[in-house]
Amino acid sequence: YASMFALPILSHCEETSLSRGGQMHEGYYSTIYGLKGIPAAAEEVMVAREIILAEATGTRVHICHVSTAGSIELIRAAQERGVQVTCEVTPHHLILTDEIVGSYDADTKVNPPLRSLDDVIALRDGILDGTVDCIATDHAPHHLESKDCEYNLASFGISGLETAVALIMDQLVIPEIIDVETMVQLFTLGPANVLGIEKGTLDVDADADITIIDPQLNKTVLPEQFYSKGKNTPFKGMTLRGWPCMTIVKGQVICQDGIIANAF
Repeated sequence: YASMFALPILSHCEETSLSRGGQMHEGYYSTIYGLKGIPAAAEEVMVAREIILAEATGTRVHICHVSTAGSIELIRAAQERGVQVTCEVTPHHLILTDEIVGSYDADTKVNPPLRSLDDVIALRDGILDGTVDCIATDHAPHHLESKDCEYNLASFGISGLETAVALIMDQLVIPEIIDVETMVQLFTLGPANVLGIEKGTLDVDADADITIIDPQLNKTVLPEQFYSKGKNTPFKGMTLRGWPCMTIVKGQVICQDGIIANAF
């Protein structure tokens, strides 16, 4: 049905018979921390299914928030043989590992879970070789009550919208893991191409949707200053360099120096 309208299918890949009851990535640290794990296979078997179906039907499929090395390998191989499959990764999966869950801070609880260092490296490699099409926040804000509790009772999700750009700048661009041109592509033209919309460029007559970044601006992540009602972030207290200083939508300045215009 989607192919009739040239639309992609966006898929959260999780086999719940494998992930049910899991709290974090299944591996060394889940054993040490005494938390039920979510195996990488819970994601990868569904990624494989979506690729097979996309190949059989000629439909475009987009894999959301890829988190494992195995998923990247499956997607890379499918792309090489011409399957119409794209994918995204999140800042938290590119930066954090499952080791951090040892704090039992429920702000580290997310689905798919934070994975191993090998997985983080594989996701970064997927960016460098073009397997990954875009970065997405997987923004999932929650009330304090759903996070300020025992880890196994807490909700999954990270409030990721307001820290996304600064995290990629500070953790990947400034250390020269990726270049700034790649970052811009992943946040702009990449997602626009995935969705098939004419956005993400500064061409003549294009919508004037622009984010200006100050690469020298240092700020500390303070959840209490978030505009989002969800303050749940594992990056709280972290000082990052390279923040947006102005946001323009359709030619109108709607945010400057962290202040949203009243008219927006």
